[in-house]
Amino acid sequence: MREGSGRVVAAATDGACSGNPGPGGWGALLRFEDGSVEEFGGYSAATTNNRMELQAALSVLERLQELPCHPDLKIRTDSKYLIDGLGKWMVGWKRKGWRTAAGKPVLNQDLWQALDRARIEGVSLAYVKGHSGDPDNERVDQIAVSFSKGGVPALKSGRAITSKSVGLVEPIEEASDGEDLAPANLQQLLTRLELADRLAEGSYGLSLAELAQLVEQPMAKLERKKASWRWRDWLIEPVDEGRWRLRRFAAGSDQI
Repeated sequence: MREGSGRVVAAATDGACSGNPGPGGWGALLRFEDGSVEEFGGYSAATTNNRMELQAALSVLERLQELPCHPDLKIRTDSKYLIDGLGKWMVGWKRKGWRTAAGKPVLNQDLWQALDRARIEGVSLAYVKGHSGDPDNERVDQIAVSFSKGGVPALKSGRAITSKSVGLVEPIEEASDGEDLAPANLQQLLTRLELADRLAEGSYGLSLAELAQLVEQPMAKLERKKASWRWRDWLIEPVDEGRWRLRRFAAGSDQI
């Protein structure tokens, strides 16, 4: 227990990854009533950005179990994946036996289940736009990025936590000839397909630039598209104000 600092009045978390999957880091901070700050973070040699976001929030919740919290305390994060997972998707996942609406196992299930167990009544998540000048968000981003690049940042009254447990559930292994079993291009493709599934499940709208990044096609080519079109296993539909939405095709069918 931290003595003499009073209650925790603010908290912030962030995750970072070089390569996604690749080396990753996470950062977190707590602010106390007396104005003092506690910072902490960690790294993993092989992980994803989303896992780092989840690990940061989990570490904060576990630390808050040991501390008095102000009734208005919120954990600030720029991860909508984290916020939507805890606030919207988890109820359905649990009802379906930790499977998505498409019947697939929930990604990062180990961390989601740990987060569910670590919830603290009255402590909620609050979204803050990344790189928008929010001081605490900028600071935890610095910590996370530093760890992801192999550094050990100077932490205020905190501690560095290094653990393989925050990495990939199934780490990339090397074959006998020294080649990765999962080539980097396939790892990157898998990350994009997993993202497409989440975007479709949440019915999120994408800007043209965001869509171009996802499908890896030139914006000039996409600008010519006006009607719905198919990309891999998804139907991409136009919505209001120049935005696009993904919907998954039913398995084994050309029907939605």
